[in-house]
Amino acid sequence: MARQTRSQRRARREAQAQSAQPAGGAVERARRQQQLRTQQQAKSQAGAQQRRERGARGFISESWAELRKVDWPGQAQVIQATVVVLIACAVVGVFLYLADLAWKPTVQWIIGS
Repeated sequence: MARQTRSQRRARREAQAQSAQPAGGAVERARRQQQLRTQQQAKSQAGAQQRRERGARGFISESWAELRKVDWPGQAQVIQATVVVLIACAVVGVFLYLADLAWKPTVQWIIGS
């Protein structure tokens, strides 16, 4: 599972803080949420502009950051998946070979050669 992004962690903390507050501050919470939304929109717009300006270098750095979040399989998982694929290929190959042997006379009779 990928790690949470900074904005996801902030949103989770904000939700926890709001659930811990008494119900009387609903107006204050709504105002604060509106301010947060406005700030997040401004940041996302500014971030989008920066990404467009950075070009290829920005793309590569963002791609590298995403690759660091990937949960890569271990050697045992890779070996196990490889064995499963090889067995599946062998089973399908045998099936197709037997189907070819079974249908060969019929196809030759239809074609007439």
